[in-house]
Amino acid sequence: MKPVIRKAIAVIRARYAEPIALTELASEVFVSPFHFSRVFSKETGVTPGRYLTAVRLFEAKRLLLTTSMTVSDIVCGVGYSSVGTFTSRFTKAVGLTPTQYRSPEVARMLLAVAPGFFALPSLEDVGPQVGLVSGPDSVSGRITLPEGMRGNVMVGLFADAIPQGGPVAYRYVAASGASSFTIPGVPPGSWHVMAMARSATGEILIGAPREVVGAGDYVDVRMRELDPTDPPIAVTLARREMLGTGTGRTYRLRAV
Repeated sequence: MKPVIRKAIAVIRARYAEPIALTELASEVFVSPFHFSRVFSKETGVTPGRYLTAVRLFEAKRLLLTTSMTVSDIVCGVGYSSVGTFTSRFTKAVGLTPTQYRSPEVARMLLAVAPGFFALPSLEDVGPQVGLVSGPDSVSGRITLPEGMRGNVMVGLFADAIPQGGPVAYRYVAASGASSFTIPGVPPGSWHVMAMARSATGEILIGAPREVVGAGDYVDVRMRELDPTDPPIAVTLARREMLGTGTGRTYRLRAV
């Protein structure tokens, strides 16, 4: 990744709680806004604005799950000025309200991959739910882990390149080296593939091919170690009907 983009991402992560315009980010790295936006999108696969939104929503999710802060305080802490605007955007992107996101089931079924923060449901928790989403066909492929690594990999299909809501279909794979997988019940449409895992020796791994797939497609997913420039991901496999109304309790998630 180009140094100018690494620097811009560092600025986003440091200043996500502030109002940041594209022109300010471009000036921080001494390039024109047009050139900056084009290069950023090429290097990361998303626009600077979408990357900033991903960081803000991730931090909001983390605070909802790990603190007793009020939603109003969280809104101010992640760069939004209006509780109503934040709640509408959060609910649209995530599929749950901020209050629903505090349900114990969300924490239990959380997939979170970010520097210093990782969560993956156990196979026991996930087992009965795999493949519940109905669809006319499947997506198959191969997962390749770095040499000498093995671990349980969650590979899922998402609506967005930086997902905020849960996958439309997914599968857990016990992988070692190169392993085949099939995701059943894929709905019609085009989906982004994302895989995440923690290796048996503790490394956080992620795989996110740029191409989108649909039912009947085959995809190669090459897992790699998490990079500090990767956008933070936090999605839950919990379905809305599994949730209560939120208890205000907090849940300790694994930090790494």
